[in-house]
Amino acid sequence: MPAKQMLPGRRPSADKTAKAAKAVRAPKAAKADRTSGLVRPAARVKRPATGGPLAGLRRTQRQLRRAWDRPLTAYYLIFGSSLLITVLGLVMVYSASMIKALQLGLGDAYFFKKQFLAALIGTGLLLLASRMPVKLHRALSYPVLAGTLFLMVLVQVPGIGVSINGNQNWISLGGPFMLQPSEFGKLALILWGADLLARKGGKDLLSQWKHLLVPLVPVTFLLLGLIMLGGDMGTAMILGAILFGLLWLAGAPTRMFAGVLAVAGVLVVLLIKTSPHRMDRLECIGATEPGKNDLCWQAVHGIYALASGGWFGSGLGASVEKWGQLPEAHTDFIFAITGEELGLAGTLSVLALFAALGYAGIRVAGRTEDPFVRYAAGGVTTWITAQAVINIGAVLGLLPIAGVPLPLFSYGGSALLPTMFAVGLLIAFAREEPAARAALAMRKPKNGRPRTGQRWKSMRRRVKKRPSGER
Repeated sequence: MPAKQMLPGRRPSADKTAKAAKAVRAPKAAKADRTSGLVRPAARVKRPATGGPLAGLRRTQRQLRRAWDRPLTAYYLIFGSSLLITVLGLVMVYSASMIKALQLGLGDAYFFKKQFLAALIGTGLLLLASRMPVKLHRALSYPVLAGTLFLMVLVQVPGIGVSINGNQNWISLGGPFMLQPSEFGKLALILWGADLLARKGGKDLLSQWKHLLVPLVPVTFLLLGLIMLGGDMGTAMILGAILFGLLWLAGAPTRMFAGVLAVAGVLVVLLIKTSPHRMDRLECIGATEPGKNDLCWQAVHGIYALASGGWFGSGLGASVEKWGQLPEAHTDFIFAITGEELGLAGTLSVLALFAALGYAGIRVAGRTEDPFVRYAAGGVTTWITAQAVINIGAVLGLLPIAGVPLPLFSYGGSALLPTMFAVGLLIAFAREEPAARAALAMRKPKNGRPRTGQRWKSMRRRVKKRPSGER
């Protein structure tokens, strides 16, 4: 028998088996060139492509989903979108109001200076609201409501209330400064309504329709009545939207919700039918000509401004409609001037910022376990979103002109101050999420220095400190 021949039934040794398996699995790393003596690398094995456009889209979708699910996404969205809306609004207020100011014999930056001062005060209110604990917000709900009701009653007192454009909803503070208490009524209703529903929900009373509707609906109708005495139906519509938002968040049954909506609809129809001015505005929906006696002049010239803007606009400050053609160019119809000067790109940017703010508010309301935070965040989101939809819809000719400003964007300090405070509420609520609180706590330094065991080597990464003596 040859020496290397294996006997039947005899197994090879374990070392030889491991070497053979390793040789089969491992590809040849390199081959020697016999002529030159150089070692050349082995040819790479081409793997079949598993990607493509669809794989790239899926990867991008996963990355976006991870970004949306981060704890501080809502916090950054609320802060960033509100800041950009306010800054862009200041720019457009200056551009849209300079001609009006010069026509009144004032400086070209007159309205801009007033709006900038209101933005500074509003920034202080935003920072204050964002740092206040939730308990303090709840404690302020009743004083804010009582103060707002008192001011709204003063508006109707002869000699104190001031009428502007047919609406008596203003109080003169001396000089050029005016106050519109009905704008603060939105904030008061949200804080008080959220506290009321949260307390009743803690006692399991919201399942009874009496506790769900009383006293929330009567107090809301009291606010609506004081507002309608001044003739401001646009603000009344916003308060109605806030009421429906709170009832929806409280889990009102569909029948009850439909009943309240039907009553509100009947009241709106009666108010429109009994006012020729409101009937004229209703007839201007979708108008393309000024019509008889130029009743639709403002609506039609708003469409003209948007149509002449094109894709990228005529340029900042180059609007034609603001030269006396478009009434209220820096207040109710500032979105039209934005479309004329910044084009479709500018208007879509504004819409995207409002959409981001609305999404972040819904996320805060949906992820919290605190009922007060859920009702208040949902109410603020309903307020800002509904008011933006009504304003932009009127400019586009899809809704009747309601006379409400674009939140954080249009000229008007009385509208800007409570809105910025409400944004501060959303920021405070976003910070109170457990995951967001933990993420912010990890970023806070101790005694002005980064946390122990870490030092900043760059803006992008943290390097662990080596213990003393380690190399």
